[in-house]
Amino acid sequence: MATRMTEKAEKRRITRDNRPKAHVRHIRMSPTKARLVLDVIRGMKYIEAAAVLENTPNAAAPIVKKLIDSAAANGEMKNYSKNELIVLECYADAGPTLKRMISKAKGSSARINKRTCHISVVLGRADERRV
Repeated sequence: MATRMTEKAEKRRITRDNRPKAHVRHIRMSPTKARLVLDVIRGMKYIEAAAVLENTPNAAAPIVKKLIDSAAANGEMKNYSKNELIVLECYADAGPTLKRMISKAKGSSARINKRTCHISVVLGRADERRV
């Protein structure tokens, strides 16, 4: 049943993306608000992005700062230097929406959507950019 398992495993190992990355899931924030911060740091060096996030008064900034610090630590485990890392990719995808109700006039109600998001950051060297 399991034919060519070793060849398939070897091919997956070769084509695997080894760039340092980090993900955080189920953040109680709209993905639109998180994307505002991510658009600012995309393409920056790690040191510059960390400094910008430190001084950004947005609710997503501390979360993204912690996330790129985690990705940089993952990069150090893979023999990358923090000085050479840049933010290659960063994106916020929609997570599950919490649906709540609120009372309205004349006994009716309205839905409140409490959105969540999943944020991902990929760091790397400048020569590792994907086309």
